[in-house]
Amino acid sequence: MIETLVITVLTSSGIIGIFTQFLLNRLKVSEQKQQALEQGVQALLRDRLIYQYDKYKAKGYAPIYAKENFENLYEQYHKLGANGVMDQIHEEFKNLPARGDET
Repeated sequence: MIETLVITVLTSSGIIGIFTQFLLNRLKVSEQKQQALEQGVQALLRDRLIYQYDKYKAKGYAPIYAKENFENLYEQYHKLGANGVMDQIHEEFKNLPARGDET
């Protein structure tokens, strides 16, 4: 009777241990994927911000719609953990003269 109880406890502990390890591994993989998604989105936002900055800096102005779009992209980028270089580009873009709805 005691042997059966000991075997039952050890078996269930083993199953619980295996299940716990499985869940921890799944959580680690999920966190890694989440981090990769966040870094990928941030890289894409950074690319678009730099593209817009270069495009309108060369023109010497930015249409109002482009400024609004840039601000939206920058806000989302910043929430993901922006860096100093993009802060400087953001400030320079904000200082470009605005024009109506030119393309």
